[in-house]
Amino acid sequence: MPPPSPYDPAALRRARVAVSLLFLLFGMAIGTWTARIPAVKESLGLTDGQLSVGLLGLAAGAITGMQLTGRLVDRYGSARVMLPVAFAEGGCLLLPGYAGTLTTLTLALFVFGAVHGTLNIAMNANAVEVERARGRPMLSSCHAVYSIGGFLGAAVGGLFARADASVAVTFWATALIAVASAGWAARWALPSPGHPVSAHPADPPADPSMEPPAASPAGPAGEPPAGRPGGVFFLGVLAFCCLVGEGAAADWSTVYLRDSLGSGPGFAAAAFAAFSIMMTAGRLVGDRLAAALGPVALVRGCGVLAALGLGGALLVDHPVAGLVGFGCLGAGLSCIAPQVFSAAGNRDPRQAGRALARVAGLGYLGFLVGPVVIGGVAELFGLPRALAIPALLALFVALAAGAVRPRSERERPTRPVTPEPRS
Repeated sequence: MPPPSPYDPAALRRARVAVSLLFLLFGMAIGTWTARIPAVKESLGLTDGQLSVGLLGLAAGAITGMQLTGRLVDRYGSARVMLPVAFAEGGCLLLPGYAGTLTTLTLALFVFGAVHGTLNIAMNANAVEVERARGRPMLSSCHAVYSIGGFLGAAVGGLFARADASVAVTFWATALIAVASAGWAARWALPSPGHPVSAHPADPPADPSMEPPAASPAGPAGEPPAGRPGGVFFLGVLAFCCLVGEGAAADWSTVYLRDSLGSGPGFAAAAFAAFSIMMTAGRLVGDRLAAALGPVALVRGCGVLAALGLGGALLVDHPVAGLVGFGCLGAGLSCIAPQVFSAAGNRDPRQAGRALARVAGLGYLGFLVGPVVIGGVAELFGLPRALAIPALLALFVALAAGAVRPRSERERPTRPVTPEPRS
């Protein structure tokens, strides 16, 4: 029977709700923005090329925010970074709604992207802290809430667009929801180091596979300051591989079913819907699977499912197979990124922010670069062969799943062999 958790269970339940609310508003903000992109383009009279410049500002801001946040989180604690930025997320969403030129739109999107990227790292770091304190996996469910938030944001944007409301009014509605969610989270969030919710913070957590929180940035007495956590770059490579698949599904699934397989527009659009639904469903059960199977087995199984599902669909070359293939890709990729993020945050809890920033930055780069590379390969060899890239990358993730093994298992000392006394 495992020892009782040293943390107040009610406080940890509230902390889980708090960080989940931030994942929800994070998804709603980007979902609302995405739904109103056509209206922004029309109101400013932008061409496709000009719009891409504005979207580049969003991507550049997100990467900048991610890379600057890691040290702030490690120095001041995730909650002290996460909560102010959560309030700023709603306010910065308003900026693109009032942009009057391409220049102001690009600047507004850069600021929004920087805040969005900062919140991404801080809330994931806080979720890892809550997960470690609970002694049970929970990051997959947080990412599921993010996916649900994206759906809700897109629905809000669609409803306001249908009502012929302005972009600014749409963003105000989501911003108010975001501020209310941030206010709720501020009351319940897990405090930053130095303000423990535990009555006995020195006791170990309930699950020995989860790391106890570090006492100070400099480490315990007599221990040197933390160095760079090992294996973080390779975890970033796994995130890159995973996000290439997500970007490919977002940008190429509908095109593949419509142009390569000859399906109708409605059926083609269902490919990305199948991917999104199965990804959300997989993340909803991911924590229970991680607890039952362990992170290594879960990532390995998910990688195999994604690789065989999409690869088999490409070989069958039929619209229904394509729909099933992208659904399998979504289910397979669903649990990989949360386990990679959890592993990165637990490599060295004293440098969780920097580790997550590196991993998330590489992952986001995969989301941006992957679809472009697939498009270039499609020009040379055709889209079906180009889509084999995310399938092969998923197979690579399955083979490299040992990288997400908890640090406690990696460093567990082997039992010494005691020589038998001579008679």
